[in-house]
Amino acid sequence: MTLKLDTLESWLWESANILRGSIDSSDFKNYIFGLLFLKRTNDTFEEEVENLMAEDGMSREDAEEDAYFNFPQEARWDNLKKKTENIGVALDKAFAAIERDNTSLEGVLTTTKFGDKEKLSDDVLQRLLRHFNTHSLRNQDLESPHILGDAYEYLIKQFADDAGKKGGEFYTPRGVVQLIVQLIKPQPRQKVYDPTMGSGGMLIEAANYVAEQPDGKVGKNVNVSLYGQEKNLGTWAIGKLNMLLHNFVDADLRKGDTLVNPRHTEDNQLMLFDRVVANPPFSLGEWWTPAEVAQETKLDKNGKEKKVTPDYKTKVTDRYGRFQYGIPPRGYADFAFLQHMVAVLKQDGKAGVVLPHGTLFRGSSEGKIRKALIKADIIEGIIGLPAKLFYNTGIPAAIWIINKNKPADRKGKMAIIDASNGFKEGKNQNELLETNVAKIVEAYYAYTDVKKFMRVVPIEDIKENDYNLNISRYIDTTEPEVEVDLKQVKVKLQELEEREKEIDSRLKSYLQELGI
Repeated sequence: MTLKLDTLESWLWESANILRGSIDSSDFKNYIFGLLFLKRTNDTFEEEVENLMAEDGMSREDAEEDAYFNFPQEARWDNLKKKTENIGVALDKAFAAIERDNTSLEGVLTTTKFGDKEKLSDDVLQRLLRHFNTHSLRNQDLESPHILGDAYEYLIKQFADDAGKKGGEFYTPRGVVQLIVQLIKPQPRQKVYDPTMGSGGMLIEAANYVAEQPDGKVGKNVNVSLYGQEKNLGTWAIGKLNMLLHNFVDADLRKGDTLVNPRHTEDNQLMLFDRVVANPPFSLGEWWTPAEVAQETKLDKNGKEKKVTPDYKTKVTDRYGRFQYGIPPRGYADFAFLQHMVAVLKQDGKAGVVLPHGTLFRGSSEGKIRKALIKADIIEGIIGLPAKLFYNTGIPAAIWIINKNKPADRKGKMAIIDASNGFKEGKNQNELLETNVAKIVEAYYAYTDVKKFMRVVPIEDIKENDYNLNISRYIDTTEPEVEVDLKQVKVKLQELEEREKEIDSRLKSYLQELGI
């Protein structure tokens, strides 16, 4: 029986319900994604081996040797599903064996430990393996080759919903992702990069966009190169699995802190990209680790040691020269991330990044950086988003579009859009619908003023506002007050007074009849 997407989604989500009560819901994804990858890899390996045996007349042993993926005996599903005790240990060994035989997966599968019986008993794991055994994940048994990737995206959103604020660490709402990608329009043969990639959703959306363009595919492969970096090890592993299940096996995803240690370099220089997409953590504090680790101490008046707050203006020294517009303050890394993206863009490159609303108007060192960016004329557009779109905050955010090579008709100008009122209201999170996204993209590329929605603002006007980009300074969304006709109001009041007298008279006569 062919497995359809809705069946696959509900089946996979039910596996999370098996884990409820055993581990924290924010950790569900780490276990479920590992098992999904294991079952999928096992089934496609068996499928390939059987096809080689049937079509080429190979022996089982030769077919296994000739298979595309090195799948060790320790990880074979038939062996694992028979286990009744120490199941977690067996799973840990299976994942370690896969990494051993496939170096590109090193550190991806072993970040989660199944062998801790205080978290996961043999009974729970046995139920989980039986549940995963319900359906075949062979290519021939799937409705389409894309549904594994679609189901994975569905699960990531479900886990983000379940994890609440923690969900913002690895998931950006789909509408926001689609909007950024459609605004910067990645093209075939380009290099696309996400310096804070989370689970990789923005890179995958960029690749899907490219796939729809002329020459967007070479055979079955999308004609684009994907690059990403992620600080959180568990989230990085999820991103790697996400790419594999979407068949982007060549995506170059690195581990580490992008601000302190950007990993994509060539000859000790930053690698450059055609497109950059990102949703960095909002207003990250204490972002320059070397300064925090080397904090000095002094004695206060009571003789107690007290840490000295590091002065980022002197402590932040970047060997790649990324912070040419200024050093962001210790409490807000937003402009550090943005300047990193500017630094890694090619001279004809474009970037789309989500930043908190405060970056539009905060003063001090951030105000100086914003002024320098505006004067450099590389900000092509600012799109103000609705509140409550993101899991980790209810505050509104804005998309910054950076273009190092603005068209002639956009030089010295900036498109500012107030999209704060276009959304579908939700109980916990609001949502950007495709119609909301389409309206923004259409207006942005038409590049003409739209009343109460978009304005093309000359940089001279922004200068007059002291380089403040607060959207309300440029787009008036207030509704005109309704004019009041005082004569009509007076007549209405007189009518009401007459009506009141009539009611009082009737009430008085009723009371008299009752003898009151």
